[in-house]
Amino acid sequence: MTRFPTVSGRLGLGVGLDLPWGKEPGFLAGGTRDGAASDALVRFLSERHADFSCFFGSLQPRSRNTLAADEYVPAFEDLFRRAPPYAARALHHTMLNLGAMERYDRRALLDFTNALVERLSFRWVNEDLGLWSLHGHSLPYPLPPYLTDAGLAAAVRNVRDVQEGLSVPLLVEFPGFSEGASVVVGRLDAYDFFRRVVEETGSPCTLDVGHLLSYQWFRGARGEALFSNLDRLPTASCFEIHLSGCALEHERFVDAHHGVLLPEQLEMLRRLLPLCPNLAVVTYEDPRFTPEGALDPRTVRSFEALREEVTKWAA
Repeated sequence: MTRFPTVSGRLGLGVGLDLPWGKEPGFLAGGTRDGAASDALVRFLSERHADFSCFFGSLQPRSRNTLAADEYVPAFEDLFRRAPPYAARALHHTMLNLGAMERYDRRALLDFTNALVERLSFRWVNEDLGLWSLHGHSLPYPLPPYLTDAGLAAAVRNVRDVQEGLSVPLLVEFPGFSEGASVVVGRLDAYDFFRRVVEETGSPCTLDVGHLLSYQWFRGARGEALFSNLDRLPTASCFEIHLSGCALEHERFVDAHHGVLLPEQLEMLRRLLPLCPNLAVVTYEDPRFTPEGALDPRTVRSFEALREEVTKWAA
């Protein structure tokens, strides 16, 4: 049975933000305000609070040496104290490494995550079904899992292990296939691979529209073919849909996270919405904004188009 997060009805539009240390729009590092949320971040969330019903923050390691909740909790507490409240808060993990082939002990990592969940009231944890590190060495960009039978068995095992160790539901996200950043090993169809992981583990899932399009683009699909085979995805298990800024550069599909949505992303969203009966939230991931907290002018049209689509669905 799928273990969905407990929410009341459709949450509507959410916002997700990468929160690096020492640079905008994340947490300050060093000086008298070490660990405080950046002012631009607080201004943006305050300025746009009426537009977003829920929030997720992407966990960026402050130190590779230790996993101590006390290094992270005060920063999030500062952010949540200064920004308006949300109906739900979640954590986008970056260290669970759900595509790893090797077995290793995640107990300390899961204890750390559960401490964040308990102290910061996160309702679910999300992570891409990919490789975030190889044999302990972090990667600059998560790679897709090995699309082989062995890779499938490893992914199923990893998801089950993390599910058992987390105190809140795990959402498994379809991985990205951006050309130039991804190395693809194996020949299994990624839609089928992802569906089997979700079905065999009973995990709720996240469908990232840019990631879906990046896979179809990687396969050589263009035009209407970009939207093919949606019936092969585990849409009944989809709890969240992500949209982040993407671009086409010299026939390359780039998951740019710059806030500007392609028309194809909005079209993919329109086609997915009626297929996902358990969908609760559509999240605008990594919007760009000014130091004053206003949306970057280049992203306004994308945001307004997305908000219109989600408003119609949520109603």
